Amino acid sequence: MQMPAARFLSVLSLALAAAASAHAEQVSVAVAANFTAPMQKIAAAFEADTGHKAELSFGATGKFYAQITNGAPFQILLSADDNTPAKLEREGKVVANSRFTYAIGTLVLWSAKDGYVDDKGAVLKSGDFKHLAIANPKLAPYGLAATQVMDKLGLTATLQPRFVQGENIAQTYQFVATGNAQLGFVALSQVMVDGKIAQGSAWQVPADMHEPIRQDAALLETGKGNAAATALMQYLKGDKAKGIIKSYGYSF
Repeated sequence: MQMPAARFLSVLSLALAAAASAHAEQVSVAVAANFTAPMQKIAAAFEADTGHKAELSFGATGKFYAQITNGAPFQILLSADDNTPAKLEREGKVVANSRFTYAIGTLVLWSAKDGYVDDKGAVLKSGDFKHLAIANPKLAPYGLAATQVMDKLGLTATLQPRFVQGENIAQTYQFVATGNAQLGFVALSQVMVDGKIAQGSAWQVPADMHEPIRQDAALLETGKGNAAATALMQYLKGDKAKGIIKSYGYSF
């Protein structure tokens, strides 16, 4: 007895899905905190398109470096800088020639209050605030960029007593969002939705006021031979991932 065409196609579809699932793998990814929102979207699209699952951990790049050198089982690093992946490659922990820049970050001075931060950052000179949040410059590249901006403005000594330091850029954002700091230096991706500042007021810091925040991806030696890791590295270079990345204010 011949199977009806519609049922045959349904059974074939289920069989193909089961086969794909059987070959799907999982990859453990260490993700810089500033890249949380875009990477969550990319991971969902990646799983839908490939069947592979990306298990994401978010945090400060400096902490991830320490964890990786101490044997943490991450297979891909999405760093907030380009120095850390390069250093790990020199130390033999990154697959040679796997590194590439997946995004260039943008630093903003942000307040949760409307009209509080002007479009040139002059509020920093007015001194009309109690606390200024920055990420730990020893661990977070966005924090380092913030210190470079203040150095360039000649305001470091004046503002330093007002610093509230976050362990990473996510915690720094929380300080400002909750009002524990009136303003702070955060990543544009944290406050941008559909090409606009979603809440409050911000000064987009000119790129020439700090070193470029080149964010590199690297395939770690622990991910060598993992099909999901290889697939994700390629997926990050594709149009769908790039579209998501660009929508959060990053450039390439």
